[in-house]
Order: sequence, then structure tokens, then C-alpha cells
Amino acid sequence: MNDRQTAKILLAEDDHDMRRFLVKALQQAGFSVTSFDNGLSAYDQLRVEPFELLLTDIVMPEMDGIELARRATELDPEIKVMFITGFAAVALNPDSQAPRQAKILSKPFHLRDLVSEVQRMLAAA
Repeated sequence: MNDRQTAKILLAEDDHDMRRFLVKALQQAGFSVTSFDNGLSAYDQLRVEPFELLLTDIVMPEMDGIELARRATELDPEIKVMFITGFAAVALNPDSQAPRQAKILSKPFHLRDLVSEVQRMLAAA
């Protein structure tokens, strides 16, 4: 990925305010963000358009973040995954089948931490 190309992030977060804050912070950091309020819609988007990073809440209606991440990595093994959750213990459960290389950011977190974590993950490509 060259520097002129903006990394594309797919965000799935069912909390409206949290989603708005995340989109704004990531866009201000220069990322292109497409967001959805549930895993199913996000998955449908992944099937038609490639993204560098999936940023997803774990607990969501219709399709949870772990299932979304699992399907996302089946579609695109190169996609990077970051979970945002208030339930870190759930995400870390080895039986959850979450992608191994996924990063977990526990709520509450500072937007600066989120942005630098996203930048770090994308730079590791």
C-alpha cells in the first residue's frame, strides 16, 4: 500500500454515539471509513468491496463481531481485525474462533489510542 492510498476501514458498532465518535476520529486521522450498526450489514459490504481493516464491536445484534471477523477472514485472509469491546474476557476465549492475529481494544479507550493502534496494525502490512 503506498502512502497516497487511503487505508479503508470497515467499522461495525451497534452503539450510535460510539460509532459516530469512531468514524470521526478515524476520518480525521486520514482513513476512509465505512460503518454499519450490525455485523450482517458489514458482512454484506465485505462481500462487494475490499477493506484493509475490520474494526468491530463483539456484542451486536444479528451477527456478533467474532462471527463477522471469522467470515471476513474467510473472504479475505489478508484483512486485519480489531475488536472493540467492553467484554475483553469473551474475546480472549480460545474457543471463540476469533482470528488469532486479531487485536482487542477494551472499552473505555481513548480515541488517540485507537488511532495509533489502527496505524500500527496497518503499518505492519
